[in-house]
Amino acid sequence: MAEEAIPTPGQVEVTAVASVNIKPLEDKLVVQASEAETTTASGIVIPDTAKEKPQEGKVLAVGPGRVDDNGNRIPLDVAVGDVVIFSKYGGTEVKYNGEDYLILSSRDVLAVVN
Repeated sequence: MAEEAIPTPGQVEVTAVASVNIKPLEDKLVVQASEAETTTASGIVIPDTAKEKPQEGKVLAVGPGRVDDNGNRIPLDVAVGDVVIFSKYGGTEVKYNGEDYLILSSRDVLAVVN
């Protein structure tokens, strides 16, 4: 039997969500948006031109947080692996290694989905 690693106090267990080589700065985070629905509940197919922009996605990378006026670092309320709901037109869309990502400010995140 293989032994399971038990984190000691002060250690954090990290799970791999996706490998992304984008390191966000300050209070920014990298999100991979969920796919937009392609059909309605009644089965009608929605063409690409009529699809709503997705507002939900998985956090792939998180910056260290912004620095306040006293020089203290303020960490973000979200962590890697969280599913978040973000502002409809917030963030910047980037394409990296053939994948589409969204770089958001922490202020564009509206909620964390449990």
